[in-house]
Amino acid sequence: MTQSHETPKASGRCACGAIQFQMHADPIITHACHCTWCQRETGGAFAVNALIETDQLRITAGEPVAVDTPSASGRGQTIVRCPKCHVAVWSHYPGGGPNIAFVRVGVLEPGHGIRPDAHIFTSTKAPWLPLPDDAPAFEAFYDPAEVWSPAARQRYAATR
Repeated sequence: MTQSHETPKASGRCACGAIQFQMHADPIITHACHCTWCQRETGGAFAVNALIETDQLRITAGEPVAVDTPSASGRGQTIVRCPKCHVAVWSHYPGGGPNIAFVRVGVLEPGHGIRPDAHIFTSTKAPWLPLPDDAPAFEAFYDPAEVWSPAARQRYAATR
């Protein structure tokens, strides 16, 4: 985690407040994931995850726990949770590894302004949920080279 003294781009916390953190960069990209796995994990229609370099996160209170869990890909994921209320604050997936965090946008404080850049795995989205017109939608995943900005691809590549 970074020890930056810059003004954070966003701050977040778990439900009980034991875990608090700051994001010191804008997200690389933000996904609204409509896969059935995210639906099960969240108990909702989708999950919104902001991808950011892990070194751009700073924990300001508490010490989260990392829990290895299965995933739809069969490759698993590590979910970083509060040890008290068990709320997921971010995840690490094998594709991004430990250097990319998928921050749960729902744990960020109001006013962060982060919106989905893309809706993914819409082939399994809740049929009653209309999708907005301001972000592309993909039935599965997509090719980042076709969707991400050059700056986003560069940031992601720098974590490899």
